[in-house]
Amino acid sequence: MDRLRLGINVDHVATIRNARGGDSPDPVRAALAAEAAGADGITAHLREDRRHIRDADMAAIRAAISIPLNFEMAATDEMARIAQATRPHAVCLVPEKREERTTEGGLEVAGDANRLTDFVAPLAGMGARVSLFVAPDPRQIEAAARVGAAVVELHTGTYCDAVAAGELEAAADELTRLTEAARLAAEAGLEVHAGHGITYDSVGPLAAIPQVVELNIGHFLIGEAVFAGLDGAIAEMRRRMVLARDAAE
Repeated sequence: MDRLRLGINVDHVATIRNARGGDSPDPVRAALAAEAAGADGITAHLREDRRHIRDADMAAIRAAISIPLNFEMAATDEMARIAQATRPHAVCLVPEKREERTTEGGLEVAGDANRLTDFVAPLAGMGARVSLFVAPDPRQIEAAARVGAAVVELHTGTYCDAVAAGELEAAADELTRLTEAARLAAEAGLEVHAGHGITYDSVGPLAAIPQVVELNIGHFLIGEAVFAGLDGAIAEMRRRMVLARDAAE
């Protein structure tokens, strides 16, 4: 299996900044620190309500880093215009609701395929790798391939929540769904990423899925950085990823 990439989501550095106001802590500085610590890419989600990352952050991160920027966004005309101006390496389309604390569930692709086909085309046309954040559901994966996405990012939140709760049977069932979804996506010609809720305790089995080429992790690592520094938290996550990948081979 190829080396597993690690993308770092810096959204919640901005959450801490916005709680107090002002400029500190700076998500651009966090992105540069993650790059220096060996991250393969930076993810940032510009939400419609701007609750954490702001427009200026996206432009500044894009200008500052030399590794790929993954621009997470809702499939709206406003966000498409900002993505066109920012020109990130990748765009990941996610579902978004104002009342949610964080992204809940995957994007409904199968029921919105015609609109998403038209939405994806110009983003891909500007050179961005378009990813769809989906549940490990065959219908959604098959639809993602039809609408022209290059990548699917599998929603790992249900699995990670079960691990955290000690619900071993539920975790095993969801891991089976994720494993089968990754296989199906790769067979459909899609690159496979995974993310949401990943911690030191849950990363190993996800890293061992052979078709997964990238994990995107944010909230947990930003929290761990309080205790170990961002470089230390990233190094420990990378260590666990490598161990799991090597064991799977």
